[in-house]
Amino acid sequence: MNTADRQKVVESVPQRGFFGHPKGLLTLFFTEFWERFSYYGMRAILVYYMYYEVSRGGLGFAEDTALAIVSIYGSLVYMSGVIGGWLADRIFGASRAVFYGGVLIMTGHIALAFPGHAGLFFLSMALIVLGTGLLKPNVSSIVGEIYDERDVRRDAGFSIFYMGINLGGFLSPLIVGSVGMDNFHAGFAIAAVGMLAGLIVFVATRKRYLGLAGTIVHNSMNGPERRRVLLRILFAAAVIAVLLLVAGSFGLLTLDSFIDLVGILGIVIPAAYFVVMYRSRQTTPVERSRLLAYIPLFVASVLFWAIEEQGATILANYADKRTQLDIAGIHLNPAWFQSLNPLFIIVFSPLFAWLWIRLGDRQPSIPRKFSLGLLLAGLSFLVILLPASFGGPGSLVNPLWLALSYLIVVLGELCLSPVGLSATTKLAPLAFSSQMMSLWFLSNAAAQAVNAQIVRFYSAENETAYFGVIGCVAIVLGVILYMLASRILRSMQGIR
Repeated sequence: MNTADRQKVVESVPQRGFFGHPKGLLTLFFTEFWERFSYYGMRAILVYYMYYEVSRGGLGFAEDTALAIVSIYGSLVYMSGVIGGWLADRIFGASRAVFYGGVLIMTGHIALAFPGHAGLFFLSMALIVLGTGLLKPNVSSIVGEIYDERDVRRDAGFSIFYMGINLGGFLSPLIVGSVGMDNFHAGFAIAAVGMLAGLIVFVATRKRYLGLAGTIVHNSMNGPERRRVLLRILFAAAVIAVLLLVAGSFGLLTLDSFIDLVGILGIVIPAAYFVVMYRSRQTTPVERSRLLAYIPLFVASVLFWAIEEQGATILANYADKRTQLDIAGIHLNPAWFQSLNPLFIIVFSPLFAWLWIRLGDRQPSIPRKFSLGLLLAGLSFLVILLPASFGGPGSLVNPLWLALSYLIVVLGELCLSPVGLSATTKLAPLAFSSQMMSLWFLSNAAAQAVNAQIVRFYSAENETAYFGVIGCVAIVLGVILYMLASRILRSMQGIR
């Protein structure tokens, strides 16, 4: 989409009407609210559903296997954003991608709502992975389209949008978790209803509030090119199917080998994306410089999400096995702890949005915000070491320590995540705007692919080494990024 088209899209969107922001932000806010309600509600009980015994309604997987599968699932969810971004940019646009993705997500949750075996479980995961890949990067990309490129409201708009994400994430573990820990399938059914509500909001309001946003195919293919691409996709699918059959026949297709494969793809796919965009003839010299500046931000994001996403695996297991759940006559549901991260974001997100606007040109640059995010993420893991040192290994810890760890990483998230979304839309080459957003989400995919490898090393016996090493590495890299901030900023060519 060229500059003229981008301006045409901005002019088609009512620019006032949602807390001083474009009206289209309301549509996107509530669409993503309900999508995140369904996603985080399902995820709050997912690991327990896998490792609880069949007699308790679970699948009876081993704990380390369940932790690795949740990480792999999370990695594939964000990895599939590559497909969603490409389809939006080349075939049917971001708006249709959001709708189709919502339908697939809802179908996946409906499949989970029916009692079944492991095969049905993995089918539902595949549907949700594909649906999220279509919806997640493209709804964020549309947020970027409704603002002028240099609109000072842009970062604040992404912070408000991010608050909507976390409002859904806060409510869903409380509702889905309360029902789902007693009946997993009833909890998954509630998640399906949430996605249906998001689809209704999007379809009912997009024409009035979004105008042309999300409707323009940025880098569309002509007829012959579409046929060539379709043939290549069919050929690749056939090759993959044959390889899977051969690997299965010789016993090579195991969970461990699949985890290793996803780990490799988590690094190779974003690297390939950088190369393709950098070498493209449609990428200008200024855009190439900005892509180079984006690389250290991407690496910082990978490490940050590797820590943050363990809230749904290691810390979820920590809440279930190592935390005192009976406090003052109240029994805490371990799934409720998944609401802490979004709760803290809801509380502090308006403050950060106000702070960036208040500081204006005096606010920290994008690289320095990223470095602060890394420092806080590392500190959140070091904090969790304290209760074990006070009470001794194996003792149940006060839930306030777990809450403090979530709080610290949230402060880091608010320095990095909404800023990263906004920076991605600013630094993206015009021909790859949706795919650049997919690349941003690939940092989360890479992080969770790494997590699938390392979560298997966690145990109550070595938790001091586990949390300590990861926390210290994050702090050291955060300091290095802070020192390199000025050099990165120069490569961003006017973007601050």
